[in-house]
Amino acid sequence: MRYRSRVTAPAAALIGTAAALATTVPAQAAPVDPGEPGGTGTPGPETLGDPVYPDLGNDGYRVSAYHLDFAYDATTRLVDAQATLRIRTTQDLTRFSLDALGLDIRSVRVGGRPAAFEQAGEKLRITPARPLPARAGVTVCVSYTADPRRALPQSGWVPTPDGFAVCGQPNLAHTVFPCNDHPSDKADFTFRVTVPAGLRGVASGRLVSTEQLDGDRTAYTYRSRSPIATEVVQITVGDYVVLDRQGPHGLPLRDVVPTARAAALEPALSLTPGLVEWIEQRLGAYPFETYGLLPCNNDAPDAFDFTGLETQTLTLYKPNYLLQEEKKIGSHMMHELVHSYFGNMVSPATWADLWLNEGHADFYGLLYRYERGWTDSLGLTTLEARMKATYALGDQWRQTSGPVAAPTAATLFDSQRYVGGVLVLYALRQQIGEEAFHAVERAFLERYRDSTASTQDYIAVACEVSGQDVSGFLREWLYGTKTPRMPGHPDWTVNPVKPSLAAPRNRPGRSRPHDNSATL
Repeated sequence: MRYRSRVTAPAAALIGTAAALATTVPAQAAPVDPGEPGGTGTPGPETLGDPVYPDLGNDGYRVSAYHLDFAYDATTRLVDAQATLRIRTTQDLTRFSLDALGLDIRSVRVGGRPAAFEQAGEKLRITPARPLPARAGVTVCVSYTADPRRALPQSGWVPTPDGFAVCGQPNLAHTVFPCNDHPSDKADFTFRVTVPAGLRGVASGRLVSTEQLDGDRTAYTYRSRSPIATEVVQITVGDYVVLDRQGPHGLPLRDVVPTARAAALEPALSLTPGLVEWIEQRLGAYPFETYGLLPCNNDAPDAFDFTGLETQTLTLYKPNYLLQEEKKIGSHMMHELVHSYFGNMVSPATWADLWLNEGHADFYGLLYRYERGWTDSLGLTTLEARMKATYALGDQWRQTSGPVAAPTAATLFDSQRYVGGVLVLYALRQQIGEEAFHAVERAFLERYRDSTASTQDYIAVACEVSGQDVSGFLREWLYGTKTPRMPGHPDWTVNPVKPSLAAPRNRPGRSRPHDNSATL
């Protein structure tokens, strides 16, 4: 298979520019003039009903495209920004909301006309001049200023000495740009990042134009070929060098690396082609137009909540982690690469479905580790041994962290969603056989490509493709309060529950709550 980039038009004609978004709407959505008289409606709901984050996201419309225009000032370290959204209403609206926090909003325009707005908590409430009818296409333009160093209870910005990166998972993208911040509302993205001399701007997707501007500034425009969930958007500015190499079948690989650390990081970066080749043999062709690593210039333990984050086409890492030998990092690099399939190409329908992301990423990350003979954090060398050890903890984790597919906001990133999810996949493979299991995996990815999927969707595919009714089996594993028997291992036992034990939210020696991958 040969990977190809889409043919792109000159910069002035890019569909993703703010001008194009202001005049273009989806074919099925009639343009609306919010200045026309008449019309009725109600305020759009300020929730999408997520079981983990009920206040996240907004209803009454869906976003089809974002154009984010960021201009970074190296002196003030502020970002002057404009977010242009193309939305399609799903009901008559007198008002609608975006998620936004910590942004200094200057103006809002709807369909090219000024709109009233107010910030209430983490919502930006927008009232157009006239109500919007259902099934209408309209452009929303929000101009604002952002400070990547602003103190917030939680922030999606990752400030660095020479710029910033972003880390929006799970619910922080709206501290970077106004958005419908829920993975169920994926959209196309273009990015225009303007930087002064000596710095480079990069974003998810492929570079489609470079403009030299007055004041010794450069604007870089990137476009995504596939829709992106807001939580895995990447935009970064810094003193970077972009290193290009070729992956399997001509896949363009590019790493965005602090210039001063490029040589030291090369041994880790050079592992990517082999990682892609290994996972393609199991899950099919890599799904996006490019892949690479972004070891942003910040090694602080609290720089962001993860060792790495699967921002689409450009995985975010702390540089020092990648300076270790291959057997210390290869398994986790595979974990992040697998998220290109489970998490990015197929996004969770709700945050209760996170196990689909993390369970699969750890499943293949651990397989990669054990194939190479590397011991894991428990000193084990086979998946069966790790699953037996995890199985023993099953009832304890179900009490302290909840069932695998029933997290809360406090337990979302517990080990139960990671290696607990691996245990579910291992049980399914034991039940239906390895050949059927691999067929289920590929069928699920193909069916929900560039979309979202729920736990129930995965169960349905497993039943259909395996030819067995495993719905009750999987629901017991995913939602039961007791650990089921493991197929093929009647001798495996579950440890008694100790009520005093806390949920396994932090690995020993780690200060952040999201580092519970078994691949670390």
